[in-house]
Amino acid sequence: MATPLIEFRDVKKCFGERNVLDGVNLKIYEGEVTTIIGLSGAGKSVLLKHIIGLLTPDDGTIIYRGKPVSEMTKQEMKDALSQMSYMFQGNALFDSLTVYENIALPLVETSNLKKEEIHQRVMARVEQTELTEAINKYPSQLSGGMQKRAALARALVTDPQIVLFDEPTTGQDPVRKNAILSLIAQYQRKFGFTAILVSHEIPDVYFISNRVLALYENKIVFQGTPEELEEFDHPFNDEVISSLESLQKELTGLYSKRQFKVLNSAQMKRKKSGESYAIVVFTLADFNYIISGLGPDVVHEAIRRLCSYIDKHFGIIGGISTRLNTGEIVTMLPHSDIEEAQSILESFIKDFHGQGIEDIWSWVGVRRMVEMSGSVTLTIAAGIAEGKPVTEIETVIGTARTNQKEIWSATMCRGGVNI
Repeated sequence: MATPLIEFRDVKKCFGERNVLDGVNLKIYEGEVTTIIGLSGAGKSVLLKHIIGLLTPDDGTIIYRGKPVSEMTKQEMKDALSQMSYMFQGNALFDSLTVYENIALPLVETSNLKKEEIHQRVMARVEQTELTEAINKYPSQLSGGMQKRAALARALVTDPQIVLFDEPTTGQDPVRKNAILSLIAQYQRKFGFTAILVSHEIPDVYFISNRVLALYENKIVFQGTPEELEEFDHPFNDEVISSLESLQKELTGLYSKRQFKVLNSAQMKRKKSGESYAIVVFTLADFNYIISGLGPDVVHEAIRRLCSYIDKHFGIIGGISTRLNTGEIVTMLPHSDIEEAQSILESFIKDFHGQGIEDIWSWVGVRRMVEMSGSVTLTIAAGIAEGKPVTEIETVIGTARTNQKEIWSATMCRGGVNI
């Protein structure tokens, strides 16, 4: 077995009478994405700050590349910390600095690079994180998603070997969460750094993680792959499922793909073999074309508005929804058969058609595209299928796709709207 990059042995930390870490043992390996998960307030950020040296343990040993940190010289500690970068939970962007200046700051403060080389490195990260149009803006002028990207660009500008992410998706809606996590995974593969995340967004982070460490009641109770965690028989997993089932699904009414999978599995285990459930698949046609014309932020608003209708009709009876593909939303109705699902869909369609045309088109800011191309057509289709607990859900989703029919379509041109 490879030597761990970072290892904790019986690490303890208290703040007054509050015991935060109580004999923590963990191993983190080089070149992997390791996620430390736990419910809110479990002490994950405290653990992360021990890794980067912002906190020291009251007892126990932290080992870096096989050597106890307590035995390192000042120069060894300086060299080790220079290989690390930290993305703070609240981004920690300086309000008085532009995006460009925020990203450049670590190089200006810690390196002897010439101005031109700093500029080249900053612009490379700016382009990679799609911030070119924002370089002269201040943090207060940016959306939450763009602030996250600016913080990520700053964390990567020094070409670190280890990047620590403290709750990188906190405060983001489900679509943005997946976008940020995908960005982290993309850069980790591209640059090969070791990524260490802490998160209570269980289990959003599973799909990018090589290893998961579960912090529960002040200890690490699990270390292994996300797949192994799903089979982990422990009260921690019971609390995870409970927290998911009571989760307020924020802006879009969507769960992540992993959340959808976990909840689906939990529901199936509770059902008898003869009971049925229903799947509804919604598709927005030509979605990539809309993205190319309007950009991801505007399209995100379209998804948010559509999902608010889906959640209004299907969420109220226990529907579980996820964005399966770019323009595809899948809703599982664990307690409904196909007849009830059809009735709910008809109510959804009636409600959807009942909205003002101007409001519908404002979802995607479509007038901008009309000015560029002369006309734009938006089409929404939906299909239903029924499944049993013994049926693979992918098969039922496939059947629902086959059963899809157009439920709404409209074309906007310079002369008006045709439905």
